Amino acid sequence: MKKKLVLPKFKNEDEEHRFWEKIDLSEYYEAKDLKPFNVAEFLKIHGEPKITRVTIRIPTNVVKQYKKKASTLDVPYQSLMKQQLAKGA
Repeated sequence: MKKKLVLPKFKNEDEEHRFWEKIDLSEYYEAKDLKPFNVAEFLKIHGEPKITRVTIRIPTNVVKQYKKKASTLDVPYQSLMKQQLAKGA
């Protein structure tokens, strides 16, 4: 290991995505530091993800309204939409 990787607290998934998009892990790890990842073993321990991806068509003006509201709240608009769906609104 070259230097310790310190992860910040992320406000949302978009912020985390931007962090991982910019980071160069070779500054922190050598190839010998990495271990193989067995997806089947991971799923056996942790189970399948508890989300389902769906595709729906939403009128453009509705999406624009969500984007505007999400911008004022400083959250991703998809997260805002998920919250509204969970509330049944």
